Amino acid sequence: MPATRKVVPRKRTRLSNEDSEPESLHSDALDDLPPKKRTRSSNSKSSSPSKPKPKRNKRKAKEDDIKDEEDVDDSDVDLKEGQQVVGRVVQAPKTGWVPPGQVSQNTLDFLAKLKDPACNDREWFKLHEPVYRRVEKEFKAFIEAFTDMLTDVDSEIPPLPPKDVTHRIYRDVRFSNDKTPYKKGLSASFSRSGRKGIFAFYHVYAPLSMRVGQADWIYPRFKPGDESVIAAGAWCPGKNELSTLRNHLLRSTPAAETLHTIIASKAFTTHFGAPSPHPNGDRQSVFGHEDELKVAPKGVDKNHKDIALLKCRSLAVSYRFTDAQVVAPGFEFIDALRGVADVMTPFVHCLNDLMTLPVDDSSAEENEEDDTGDPEEDE
Repeated sequence: MPATRKVVPRKRTRLSNEDSEPESLHSDALDDLPPKKRTRSSNSKSSSPSKPKPKRNKRKAKEDDIKDEEDVDDSDVDLKEGQQVVGRVVQAPKTGWVPPGQVSQNTLDFLAKLKDPACNDREWFKLHEPVYRRVEKEFKAFIEAFTDMLTDVDSEIPPLPPKDVTHRIYRDVRFSNDKTPYKKGLSASFSRSGRKGIFAFYHVYAPLSMRVGQADWIYPRFKPGDESVIAAGAWCPGKNELSTLRNHLLRSTPAAETLHTIIASKAFTTHFGAPSPHPNGDRQSVFGHEDELKVAPKGVDKNHKDIALLKCRSLAVSYRFTDAQVVAPGFEFIDALRGVADVMTPFVHCLNDLMTLPVDDSSAEENEEDDTGDPEEDE
């Protein structure tokens, strides 16, 4: 029997809709895209031996980098309407600064530039603001050290932070004919009530000027050109304070006699001069200020024994330092300021008493009787 051959019909499998979709549209394919195949180009240079790159001259590279930076600075900047490039910002020096409590030559150099009208300008100052901020930081560190010294010398001065005693470098030009926008120095003031108040001051100005003003303040000020000053006293005290002070002088109270003793002492005259007006009207001791009266105050006898003091609207003294003293190493400058502050402190305390303590009428009457004598005894 011949073998029969069974023919099985060939089944044709039908793909589902999911399987028939292109792979790129499958959800799994959207999450993980297949990596791209790397093809080797016929012109690939990987087969050829690599040649060593020539070494770049370091000096040449540095010059190229500087040139690139200049190109970037000089390149067109995306400016808004009305804007223009006015100059390049100057960064603070990286060297020449000193430890806290000292003053560097960098500070004096910056302040010296402010004396030049071409530099004392808002545009120039804006370009040099990084330098000013570094100078300001150094000055505040110095004022902190000065405050520690001053509060040790004068226990009536509160230990306030630098921000409460330093003055702004910006001038108030609203009522001034001089429209120079910036002061030519840095300064700070100290009194019983801080930077402001009715009391005498200590004042420091840089190029260092320190001033003691209204009955309790010391003023340190820094200014280049050997113009740094420490000052102390009462500058233009208020109407009531000035009236009280003059009443003490008119009646020769104990506080007034103390003032005479202080300004005539050897230490005081050594630092600030003789206790009398200068023949040429120059500054000497507490005399010679611009606001000093030319004639006797209203109602005061021009022949009064204290007429020179009664003509004063401000009672203040100052002591000047050279630039070499200001930038001296270590704490030599702080020590020099301490020596002057020691002499100023009794003067400041006396001014505070003269401006704040009322005149004792009974003691004034006793002084008048001593001057005129007792009528009964004359008989």
